Amino acid sequence: MKEHKKKERLDVLLVKRGLAESREKAKAIIMTGNVFVKEQREDKAGSTFDEDVVIEVKGAPMKYVSRGGYKLEKAMELWQVPLEDKVCMDVGSSTGGFTDCMLQNGAHKVYAIDVGTNQLAWKLRQDERVVSMEKTNIRYVTHENVPDEIGFSSIDVAFISLTKVLVPVRNLLESHGQVVCLIKPQFEAGKDKVGKKGVVRDKKVHLEVVRNIITYAVAIGFEVIGLSFSPIKGPEGNIEYLLYIEKNTEMTDTECEVSEEKTAEAADIYEEKYAVLSEEIVEKAHQKLDI
Repeated sequence: MKEHKKKERLDVLLVKRGLAESREKAKAIIMTGNVFVKEQREDKAGSTFDEDVVIEVKGAPMKYVSRGGYKLEKAMELWQVPLEDKVCMDVGSSTGGFTDCMLQNGAHKVYAIDVGTNQLAWKLRQDERVVSMEKTNIRYVTHENVPDEIGFSSIDVAFISLTKVLVPVRNLLESHGQVVCLIKPQFEAGKDKVGKKGVVRDKKVHLEVVRNIITYAVAIGFEVIGLSFSPIKGPEGNIEYLLYIEKNTEMTDTECEVSEEKTAEAADIYEEKYAVLSEEIVEKAHQKLDI
């Protein structure tokens, strides 16, 4: 009887052969289209092959511990976000792509916060500039947990709306502290507007989500500096948006709770300042990524 060779996932094979530091990083490399199996390009991490199959990785190695770093990198380059010597926070840190990007852009210290565990890349765990806060929900984090005033924070969360995390993040920021957050339509839109596999494709829904998040951010005391879209889609193919905001010091932390009056005022500000920009960005995102 012929013995069947054991098959392994492509991302697992990359890690086993030392071609990637982790499965997350392996997935990111595979998605770049630079992985070839028996001289054929493979872009699915879950594809299985014989353990001894010929694998080649072409192109430059990844700059960050995960592809998430390239999302924040776009914001850094587009808006010239100043991080030099700042104490930063990475909310929803996962493997640490955003944390890695912050450190490479001069951050003095980064609090890496995530509800999960054992996800942060080993090289970041060993970095004395990184404070790993696993099994930690940002909604309940205060200055008792994070004694520093945060100069900059990123937010990349899943299965929860930004409206649940922006206030606690704001309360940890120093005066004029800044935030780059990922707006993910699949976690902001109503369930009836989310398609198969959790993908939201409708431009109108994207625009509605962007409007709602900007309006909320303004209502709780943020000023919008910039809006763009992530250069990389989410895991299931969702287009995501980058929002760059700054803490408005005219509103105190105790005054930043949402009210009908503040929401109405913020909605007017959105229509006056950001409606046209939002439409342009959503359109550009779909032209570039919805293929």
